[in-house]
Amino acid sequence: MDDLRDLLGIRHPVVLAPFGGLSSVALTAAVSEGGGLGSYGLYGYDGDRIRSTVAAVREATSAPFAVNIWLPTGDEVVPGPEHDDRAAALKDFYDEVGIEPPARPERYLPPVQEQLDAIWDAGPAVLSVVFGVPPVSVVDEAHRRGIRVLGTATTVDEAVALADGGVDAIVATGAEAAGHRVSFLRPAEDSLVGLVSLLPQVADAVDVPVIAAGGIADRRGVAAAFALGASGVQVGTSFLATAESAANAAHRTAIRSTAADASVLTRAMSGRLARGARNRAVAEIEASAAIAPFPAQNWLTGRFRAVAGERGMGELQSLWLGQSAPLARWDAAADVLAELVAGVPEPR
Repeated sequence: MDDLRDLLGIRHPVVLAPFGGLSSVALTAAVSEGGGLGSYGLYGYDGDRIRSTVAAVREATSAPFAVNIWLPTGDEVVPGPEHDDRAAALKDFYDEVGIEPPARPERYLPPVQEQLDAIWDAGPAVLSVVFGVPPVSVVDEAHRRGIRVLGTATTVDEAVALADGGVDAIVATGAEAAGHRVSFLRPAEDSLVGLVSLLPQVADAVDVPVIAAGGIADRRGVAAAFALGASGVQVGTSFLATAESAANAAHRTAIRSTAADASVLTRAMSGRLARGARNRAVAEIEASAAIAPFPAQNWLTGRFRAVAGERGMGELQSLWLGQSAPLARWDAAADVLAELVAGVPEPR
C-alpha cells in the first residue's frame, strides 16, 4: 500500500475536509502550506469560477491541494412549477432577511462535465469526489494529467466499489462527521456507521490508503484512527472554527457551544441528509414538512441563508458541525494542524 504522504506529495497525512459553500482560499492554502492537504469544495461552482478559484489558491500556495465535486446520483430535480410552491412555503424566511422569494432559475447546478473541464484546465494535484464512484473515464483522465483521485465512502460496500473503480485513496467517513452524509449505494439513513466500526472494516476490505473522517478533532482522534488502520485523517469542524475559514462568528459560536449529543441529522436545508446544529430554521422547516428534493431545497434555502450569513443571523444559517465540535478549541489553522500532527505515529 502506498504511503499517503508520498501518494499526495504532502509532509503530513492530514487532509482538510472540503466545505461546500464554506471553503476559503486562506484556509485551503494554510493547511497546504503547513504540510497537509488543503481542500476546496466546488459545490455549485461553474467552470469560470472554478478556474479563478484554483488560480487564487495556487497564488496563495505552491503546495499540493485538492478540489472537491459532488457527483450526480440521478435523483436530482430540475426547476419546475413546484419551485414556486416551495418558495412560497419559505416566504417568512425571505421576509425576515428582506428579500423577495426567488424566481425559478434555468438550472440549480452547473453540469458536472463543465466542472470537470475546468478542473482539467486548472490542474490541481488532487480531485476528491462525493456521492458516488467516478466514471472510469474521469479517473483515467485525472491520472493522465497527474491528478490523484480520492473517493468517499460511508459503508464498506461503497469503499469496495470505489477501490474497484480505480481511485487512489478512500475517505471513510463516519456518521459523526459534519455536513452531508455522502452515501450512494443505499439511502443515507440506512448507512449511518460510526467511524470506529467503519474504519477497520474498510481498511481490511481495500488495498488503497484509507483516510479516516468523522469525529477527529485532536491528537487523540488521530492516534485512534491510525490504530484502527487509517493511513491519514480528514478533519472538518476543528478547521471550520478557525479564523481562516469562511464560517462567520455565529457559526463558530455554534461549533463551540453545541454538545456532542445536540447536533442533528436533517434534510431541512438542502433536501439531503446532513449533520449540523438544530437552529430555528431547521426546526421550523422540519415542522412544516415543506422540504423540497435536492437540489431544489438547497437552492431555495440558499437565497435566505446567504443573506443571513452576511448579517451573522445564526438562526437562519446552515450551521454544519460534527459530534466532536466541543473539541474544536483552536483559533488558527496552523495550531489545529500542529495538534493533529502530534497524533500521527512515528514511521516504523
